[in-house]
Amino acid sequence: MRVEAITGLVKEQVDEVVARVAGHLGTGEIARPGGRPAALGLYDSVVLVIHLLRRNPVQHVAAAFFHVSQATVSRRWDLLRPVIATVLEDLAPDPRAIIRAGTALVDGTICPTWDWKHRGDLYSVKAGYAGMNVQIACSMDGDLAAIGPMPIPGARHDAHAYAASGLKTLMNGIHQLADLGYVGVEGIDLVPYKRRPSSDLHENHKRDNKLLSGVRAVVERAVAHVKSWRILSEEGGRYRAPLEKFPEVLAAVTGLINLRRFLRVAYE
Repeated sequence: MRVEAITGLVKEQVDEVVARVAGHLGTGEIARPGGRPAALGLYDSVVLVIHLLRRNPVQHVAAAFFHVSQATVSRRWDLLRPVIATVLEDLAPDPRAIIRAGTALVDGTICPTWDWKHRGDLYSVKAGYAGMNVQIACSMDGDLAAIGPMPIPGARHDAHAYAASGLKTLMNGIHQLADLGYVGVEGIDLVPYKRRPSSDLHENHKRDNKLLSGVRAVVERAVAHVKSWRILSEEGGRYRAPLEKFPEVLAAVTGLINLRRFLRVAYE
């Protein structure tokens, strides 16, 4: 099996995740009762869950690919998803080490979900679909600095989600630039000038806004990098699991992004 093609990680990175998961779990929770061999061993189980996060296939398709039942896929998903998030927590960088003395760029993105009937707070008018608002910060070079750990229902604006997601706390004390969705938000230092009704912006303000727009294009690339994990993206279909599992999914993806960065120099 070519793990790079289905996980986006090189073998050494997958090995690191497996070693951390094994240290956390041991082997007992993978084995069948009575000591019988498991339908899917620990290594392949970890690869399966990373594959689900990276490519977002429906579970019965993943089951066919791994030659196991859909029930096995579901069990491994529920067992290992939170474990992967937990064992990679220590790889989160200090945002100050990424931003240094510079300015951070902040933006929010809507990660699409089912439009669950029992929830009336998922539909984002700006995005045009239901989802969860995930807040992201990067450096002026596009290096990911932080992801707000708590996803916020998509109907809530970025101005609310910035603090509610936990990103404000992570970025405390760092100079930050954002778009007009963050006007008046405490912690955001620089936003474009906003045109008032029945009046035009001064030419100097237009010029400054154009410069800021060019700089902010960098954060769009950082957002695209996060959403290359298709369980968070429009291209992957949409997030299909229960919403209460979404924070663990986001934490697992964040940990795997940090893992790729942590081991990049050594292995890529």
